Amino acid sequence: MPPEEGPGGAALHWRALEALYASAPVNRLFNSHLTIIGEGRSRIDFIVEERHHHAAGAAHGTIYFKMLDDAAFYAANTLISDRFLLTTSFNLHFTRPVKSGKITAEGRWVSGRRRVLVAEANLIDEEGEEIGRGTGTFMRSHIPLSSLPGYRP
Repeated sequence: MPPEEGPGGAALHWRALEALYASAPVNRLFNSHLTIIGEGRSRIDFIVEERHHHAAGAAHGTIYFKMLDDAAFYAANTLISDRFLLTTSFNLHFTRPVKSGKITAEGRWVSGRRRVLVAEANLIDEEGEEIGRGTGTFMRSHIPLSSLPGYRP
């Protein structure tokens, strides 16, 4: 469901998660934008540039991991409004190399709501082809979301 139609304070939580993503210092290194598109769903739009390449001229795997992990993480954190989640494991599959252009990471919550959550994500290139996929396990930390300066409900 669209964020503005989210139940109760869900829309505020989702906007605060988007602000948290934008505030992370690591994201200053990338041309990316997070959108929470519903409960258990997120999307990150990202531009792959030459500066992201490995020596053979395609996007380095760190780019795949970052975007997949972030999309899955934020999809899971839509369900948890009090605590910051931590990635405890992430399984990544590279499907195709990419050299440049707009990439979309689509994250989806799969299972779990209490202590451990599982979410997955796919990377889609400009032609609509999958270039990577991953599944992560996330757990509640002891860090209250409300204590993070970037989280602004």
